Amino acid sequence: MRRTASISVICVSLAALITIAAAALLIWYQLGQPNSSLGSPQKVGFKPVIEIGGPFTLTDHTGVKVTEASFQGKYMLIQFGYTFCPDICPTGLSTITAALEKLGRDANQIQPIFVTIDPERDTPKKLSSYVEHFYPGLRGLTGTEVQIENIAKSYRVFRKKVGSSVSGDYLMDHSTFTYFMNPKGKLALMFRHETNPDIMAKAIADEIHGRS
Repeated sequence: MRRTASISVICVSLAALITIAAAALLIWYQLGQPNSSLGSPQKVGFKPVIEIGGPFTLTDHTGVKVTEASFQGKYMLIQFGYTFCPDICPTGLSTITAALEKLGRDANQIQPIFVTIDPERDTPKKLSSYVEHFYPGLRGLTGTEVQIENIAKSYRVFRKKVGSSVSGDYLMDHSTFTYFMNPKGKLALMFRHETNPDIMAKAIADEIHGRS
């Protein structure tokens, strides 16, 4: 009888663990897909099953080494992409630019950041000529393959090379979320690629002023 009860307890415990693991895996999968159906914006009103964000060491478009501590005390508006991206990335950065322009003085509290997912081609020099086409103050970040892989994992960013890198003529498939991090480096809001600049600006302003 006791043995049967013990087996039942073990089975229930295993079932609970499997359920938790499945939920975590589902969230990981949704965040990592280029066309995830998560809402826009995504408000973090609870402690997520998995953390988003974390420490990093990269090089900005001027050649300066930066870490997460370099932006401490400021909000960060982060987009991942690459300079050879034909449409998604420039469109996303244009949305960020428009949203920040609508924010007025509030934009002074925000550091916009573009992190490459293609360090093989996106050197600091390449990023420098790219970011100047968007919001003033936008910082482009690159690094080694290992460094980029580490930050991509921290932010649950999906990235995959499509085509051969022998000739350098390839594309990158990648997720397209924009992340709004608070001054403590914690995720505050997430936006899908198709988010309207007006909606993005209002959500960010509400977050900054505690209206959310």
